[in-house]
Amino acid sequence: MTRAPAVSVRSASRPQSRPKASDTTQPPPSSSRPLEVRVLLGRELGIGPGKADLLEAIAETGSISGAARRMRMSYRRAWSLVARMNQAFREPLVETATGGSHGGGAVLTPFGREVLVRYRAMEHKARMSVEGEVESFRRLLRSGE
Repeated sequence: MTRAPAVSVRSASRPQSRPKASDTTQPPPSSSRPLEVRVLLGRELGIGPGKADLLEAIAETGSISGAARRMRMSYRRAWSLVARMNQAFREPLVETATGGSHGGGAVLTPFGREVLVRYRAMEHKARMSVEGEVESFRRLLRSGE
């Protein structure tokens, strides 16, 4: 039986898991976002703000290692996330080139760019649809955060 994709929206006001960087081009940590949107596609893949940020960082830096440094994660972790996304989708999201005299690199494929654009659109729509409710809910918290 095929399960329909699940979308979860949650408040992202938990403590920041990665150290702050002085690099202003770093994607915002999830704790600075008012909401997180994750799309769960069966057991194989969930895509959320972290993986989307990783894809954007790869597009901007031209490498998985550069993206990992920007996001303050290990290269191994970044590579593992890319490999899992590439295996889960019908086409690869990221293509890599091995080193050599000109160095290696990584780029988003056209399909990878489409996945990223569609995810960010869903994220935006979800945020807009619950914006007022989140503020009302936030006021119910002890800290008012």
